[in-house]
Amino acid sequence: MEQQNLTVLKEFILMGITNHPELQTPFFGVFLVIYAVSVVGNLGLIILTKIDSRLQTPMYFFLTHLAFTDLGYSTAVGPKMLVSLVVDQHTISYNWCATQLTFFNMFITSEIVLLSAMAFDRYVAICNPLLYTVIMSQRLCHLLVAISYLYSVFLSLLITIKIFVLSFWGYNVIRHFYCDSLPLISLLCSDTHEIKLIILIFAALNLILSLLIVLGSYVLILLAILRMPSAEGRHKAVSTCGSHLTVVVVFYGTLFFMYVQPKSKNSLDTDKMASILHFGDTHAESYDLQFEEQRSEKCPD
Repeated sequence: MEQQNLTVLKEFILMGITNHPELQTPFFGVFLVIYAVSVVGNLGLIILTKIDSRLQTPMYFFLTHLAFTDLGYSTAVGPKMLVSLVVDQHTISYNWCATQLTFFNMFITSEIVLLSAMAFDRYVAICNPLLYTVIMSQRLCHLLVAISYLYSVFLSLLITIKIFVLSFWGYNVIRHFYCDSLPLISLLCSDTHEIKLIILIFAALNLILSLLIVLGSYVLILLAILRMPSAEGRHKAVSTCGSHLTVVVVFYGTLFFMYVQPKSKNSLDTDKMASILHFGDTHAESYDLQFEEQRSEKCPD
C-alpha cells in the first residue's frame, strides 16, 4: 500500500548562521570581505603560477590545485549564505541542495588528498633533494592530482545519490547554513544505517590515511632538519614547509575540534562556528537527537 502521509519536498529551509536579525548585516559585511579575499587570493595564486615560469615546480603545482579546491568549496557555500543574510531568504531548492552537497563534498575531499600529496612532496624536497626532480616528475604530479579529483567525485556522488534517493519525511528545516550530509540524514524517513555507515567508513579512511601520510612525512622531515649541520640550512628547510604546515594545522584542527567536542544543546552553534573557520567539514556535523525522535514518530511503517 502506498504511504500517503509522506511529503514530497521541493525545497529546504536553512536555519542560517544566526537567529538574531540585527546581526545579519554585520555578518554580511564580515563574510563578504572574507569571501572576496578568498576569491582574489586564490585566483591570484592560480593566475600567478600559470604566468610565472619560475613557479612551474611541483610545490606550486599542488598549491594551484589547493587554491582551486579552496575557491570551489567557498563558492559552493559562500554566495548562497551571503544572499540569505541580505534578503533574509533561507529557502534552497531540492535540486540546488543536492548540487551544493555534491560540490562541497567533492572539494573538501580533494583538499584532504592534496594536502597528503603536498606532505609527500615536502618530504622528498627536504630528505631527498638530489632526487627531487626525478621522483616528483610531472607525470607523478598529474597522477596524484587526477587521483584526488576522481576519488572525490566518486565519493561525493556516492553520498549525494545515497541520500537523495531516499524519502524525506516532510520536515524540511536544515539546522545549518548550507546543505550538509548529517543534517540532511536526520530528515530522512527511510532506513539510514547504510548511508551513515558509508559516511563513517570513508570519513575515517580519509582522515586516518591522510594523517598517517602527513605525520609520517613531517616526522621524517624533522629528523632530517635536526641532522642538518648549519642553522641556515635548517631555517631554509623549515620555511619551505611553513605554508603547508599552517594549512594542515588549521584544516585538521577544525576537523578534530568538531569530532571530539562533547555533545550538548550548544554543540550545533559550536559546529557552525567551526564550519565558518573552514566553511565546515563535510562529515563532522552533529545534529539534534530530537529530530530522530520526531522522524520515528512521523515516518510511516
